[in-house]
Amino acid sequence: MFTAFVMVRTDSNRIPECAEELVALDGVAEVYSVAGDWDLIVVVRVREHDDLAETIANRISKIEGIEHTQTHMAFRAYSKHDLEATFAIGFD
Repeated sequence: MFTAFVMVRTDSNRIPECAEELVALDGVAEVYSVAGDWDLIVVVRVREHDDLAETIANRISKIEGIEHTQTHMAFRAYSKHDLEATFAIGFD
């Protein structure tokens, strides 16, 4: 499982629409509206490394209203919750 956090800057008039379109994409697990330098933070979780490029470069960046993105790759997850069990549901 590969996880990336994509910081997204949008046209301020399209923040909710961009969030809705983003969360509907395959590979997008969560979308957060945030305060600060970015408008949205997108959590991408995919099974294959190549799926990151497909999801981020070919889908996320093409949504109308998205002006800029910055991607951060996760190396390890530290949590009180069993993340692997949570996100492994439905995967063989």
